[in-house]
Amino acid sequence: MTVTTFQEKLAASGARLGVHRGAETPADFGDSAIEFRALLEGCALLDMSWQAKLVLAGEDRVRWLNGMVTNNVRDLAPGRGVYSFVLNAQGRIQGDLVAYNRGDYLLVTTDREQEPTIAEIFDRYIIMDDVEVADISDKLAAIGVVGPKSREILTAAGLDVSQLEPGQVIDAVWRDVGISIARSAQPQMDGFEIWFAAENVDATWDALVAAGATPAGSDALELYRIVRGIPRFGVDLRERDLPQETGQQHALNFAKGCYIGQEIVERIRSRGNVHRMFTGFEVQGHPVEELPAPGTKVRANDKDVGEITSAARIPFPNGERTLALGYARREVALPGATVLIGEQSATIQTLPFSE
Repeated sequence: MTVTTFQEKLAASGARLGVHRGAETPADFGDSAIEFRALLEGCALLDMSWQAKLVLAGEDRVRWLNGMVTNNVRDLAPGRGVYSFVLNAQGRIQGDLVAYNRGDYLLVTTDREQEPTIAEIFDRYIIMDDVEVADISDKLAAIGVVGPKSREILTAAGLDVSQLEPGQVIDAVWRDVGISIARSAQPQMDGFEIWFAAENVDATWDALVAAGATPAGSDALELYRIVRGIPRFGVDLRERDLPQETGQQHALNFAKGCYIGQEIVERIRSRGNVHRMFTGFEVQGHPVEELPAPGTKVRANDKDVGEITSAARIPFPNGERTLALGYARREVALPGATVLIGEQSATIQTLPFSE
């Protein structure tokens, strides 16, 4: 668990701290519904202390990492990144990450709770390769700027991100501080990450708040994640899941060459489908008496056809709704189809959820 003076500063200003993705970070700043609305309609500011960062150096780094992940690292131009899965030989998901080409090194970002496993996998497969892995998570801070007004707020703060494409990262000097700005490599996430030396976190945070960003905690981020249909490793992505079941096609590249688990991924593609799909559910009834717990079975025609992985009551501006993420068999996962989640009626919904 990571505790820093920055988190203590935020707690002193009224934030309630909690553990998120392996690090202590604000759970909320007093009202997660208001913070969620900033994510949905405005611009939210997020402490991303839960993000782990690994630097890969050495002459073999690109070839080697390209053989470890599901996306194309080999052909990344400098300043570009891609979202990828790490698989085992059976094609099952062991973790997820974003890999950036930073010129003379690769930067890998993931969750702190995943970092030990991913680092161990990396270490296991570095045999005769000229690759060195260094954890710089505590040296390079990260703040998230997320929501439809993110560009407007960043412009007000003196940062031009108008030309940034998904997965692109640029370097800049801002208010005498060297920073990097990355646009999210996951298309469902409407936002940016700002990286900088850890000693500059207080001033950077305060400047973005002064520009109009609303501080938001991990509780609101989880609500937003569910609404946007973004699966989280360890919750919606498990070690028994196959890549194509998750619906995250942007994590896969079929022309990049060999990698661990590729044979299974290619076999699934050649057969044309998988038996189940990651999908959304809306639980009927207002209010729903009890949230479906992870693992709750989805039933149709008196048969188990899926399971729930995440669920939340979402405080939309026009009323609260109970939404869930999970898996359902392909023949059932049709938008508008009615199913049972436990004893509660629900409908299949297309991701991301509409307001």
